[in-house]
Amino acid sequence: MQQEGLVNKQAKFGTLPVFLTALTTILGAVLFLRFGWAVGQVGFIGTIGIILIGHLVTIPTAMAVAEIATNQKVLGGGAYYIISRSFGLNIGGAIGVALYLSQAISVAFYVIAFAEAFDPIINWLTQNYGFVIPDKRFISLPVMTILAVIMLTRGANSGMKVLYVVAIILFASLVSFFFGKPLESYDGVLHSTQHISENENFFYVFVIIFPAFTGLAAGLGLSGDLKDPKVSIPRGTLWATLVGMVVYAFAAYKFAVSALPEDLVADQLIMSRIAVWGPIIPIGLAAASLSSALGSIMVAPRTIQAIGYDDIIPNKRISRWLSKGKKKDNEPINASLITIAIAFFFIFIGDINFVAEIISMFFIFTYGAICLISFLEHFAADPSYRPTFKSKWYISLIGAVLSFWLMFKMNTTYAISSIFVIGLIYYLITLSQKDKKGLEKLFRGVVFQLSRALQIFAQRADKEDREVSWRPFAVCVTADTFKRRSAFDFMRWISFKYGFGTYIHFIEGFLNEKTNKESKFVLNKLINLAHGSKNRVYLDTIISPSYTSAIAQVIQLSSISGKLNNLILFEFSRTEPENLQVVIDNFKIIKSSNFDVCILNTSYKGFGYQKEIHVWITTKDYENANLMILLAYILLGHPDWSKGFIKIFAVYPPEEKDMQAQHLFDMIKDGRLPISKSNITIVTSEGGETNSKTISRYSIDSDLCIVGFLHSDIIKNNVNIFNEYNELGNVLYVCSDKEKDIT
Repeated sequence: MQQEGLVNKQAKFGTLPVFLTALTTILGAVLFLRFGWAVGQVGFIGTIGIILIGHLVTIPTAMAVAEIATNQKVLGGGAYYIISRSFGLNIGGAIGVALYLSQAISVAFYVIAFAEAFDPIINWLTQNYGFVIPDKRFISLPVMTILAVIMLTRGANSGMKVLYVVAIILFASLVSFFFGKPLESYDGVLHSTQHISENENFFYVFVIIFPAFTGLAAGLGLSGDLKDPKVSIPRGTLWATLVGMVVYAFAAYKFAVSALPEDLVADQLIMSRIAVWGPIIPIGLAAASLSSALGSIMVAPRTIQAIGYDDIIPNKRISRWLSKGKKKDNEPINASLITIAIAFFFIFIGDINFVAEIISMFFIFTYGAICLISFLEHFAADPSYRPTFKSKWYISLIGAVLSFWLMFKMNTTYAISSIFVIGLIYYLITLSQKDKKGLEKLFRGVVFQLSRALQIFAQRADKEDREVSWRPFAVCVTADTFKRRSAFDFMRWISFKYGFGTYIHFIEGFLNEKTNKESKFVLNKLINLAHGSKNRVYLDTIISPSYTSAIAQVIQLSSISGKLNNLILFEFSRTEPENLQVVIDNFKIIKSSNFDVCILNTSYKGFGYQKEIHVWITTKDYENANLMILLAYILLGHPDWSKGFIKIFAVYPPEEKDMQAQHLFDMIKDGRLPISKSNITIVTSEGGETNSKTISRYSIDSDLCIVGFLHSDIIKNNVNIFNEYNELGNVLYVCSDKEKDIT
């Protein structure tokens, strides 16, 4: 229904109206009133710089518009429609409202400029008849009234007829200007850097001139009235932008060789003194201003009408009212009323420079947004993005970066205010339109491509020694997800800051419709279970005939980082020790893949207060020691363990006590681990007490106890080695594939 409302079944315009609407806006009031002033302020070279910088924004924007317009069906709403269908309706609506305001205010800008064209007549009346017009608003307000009546009664078709006449007059006035002679007070020689002594700041002059380069938005606004927008928009906007740039470059040269900078700044209608026939210039100014005003007053209502059709405005009644058009041709009658009211308000203000600053800021923000869309579409590489006209990603990036940089160079206060206003509008729209896609729609593809690139990079980097700068790429396969949370908690802790974790729920059976449906249900349940906890674990399910086959499948898969997993976690409850046998039976498969193995023994104490981690090192833990210490350190990186600390206990024969103590101190120092000497305890193995009894005696109050084991221990004692610490809380058994470097 929304899109049907944007369709004008009577649309019949082609490329020429887009070209003329854009070009007559580009070659409008600014060229006649302020461009000579700009040459006087910053000189010929400075003015060329303004033209080049301005077109480094507008040309990428025109190309981006052409690209986006040839990728999708473009309906009414112009730039708003293009932005909203790429950014999403929420951010599109926010930018669309700002764009609409700048378009509506542009009407006032051009009507005020139109009144300036009457300066020669006003002066003639005053000198010859003593008739004084004290304020040019006596001209601009009646003109605005006439424009309003034309648009409300006749619509865009009448405006387009006037546009052709205006284009002819504009062409004649420019020809007269370019064939004119320099002023008698000037030598006609180009002084490229010459300007007045107390000149304005370059970027202030840029602000005043930039509205001249915003004509392409005027052409876009006719999208709903075009017979074939995909053809007319690219051709019309690109040609108008290029022709406008060339004309402005020649105009800068003509001003520079025709008058002194002081004359250019003092006389805003100096073009009439240079032209072959002077009176044609005020006529051309009036025609250009009138055409630009017509273009803006045709475009602005169509933008806000399209916003109304999309139901973006929080008040539905207002949306329906704004979207209302004439039955015959969908002419936006109500939207025109709002536009006319805004224009009248700014005409009452009457300051053309103030109005120029406002519309420049909003327009350049919109252009930056369009270029950003094009760049991100290139980066996202979405298969559905298949424009027939293709720009280059770096051209769009230049346009986007330059636009946002210029905002702050032009006026930092206005830039911050503009961003704040657009951000506030976006927030209000999002509050009332939570079902509509916002920024997440735009960045989904970007994140996908970035993730893809990083995964490929990580995989290629994997050819280097995996043990250098070791970090956990951990995977856990369990069928007990909904019985106990200990394994999941451990995975989210070690993957929070330093590593990557993949948690897989095992479903026993063969893959069929029933088990596939069950796996999707379980995955959603897993996601809901994990929601709200501070975790960065990738969740998944696996359907396999047996736990052995599931493990065999999982250990062959890469982690989400793009690198192969290097650590596998198993978990068993102290109340169900029989589950451990399955792990032991598959230990040989796991070790053959060079995995580090962690077996978490869960007790009723759980992880206690998540404060004390005890690491126990014995004479057999040559390869395990560094991994045990690293895992303890990694756990402390999670906020849940923010108040935690590590205690290291080392069990050695009495004769090795001092030597091993110094070795531990050096290792901790070289490894830059936050463990003080006071937290290292050397325990001598004497008195016939077993290691398990010693560990139980020292670590009875620990929140996690980490001990090492070897493959040979399993071969010798099977599951018995994991049943020796029944008085402790959770115990993590660690078997390292090889010694880890922690320096």
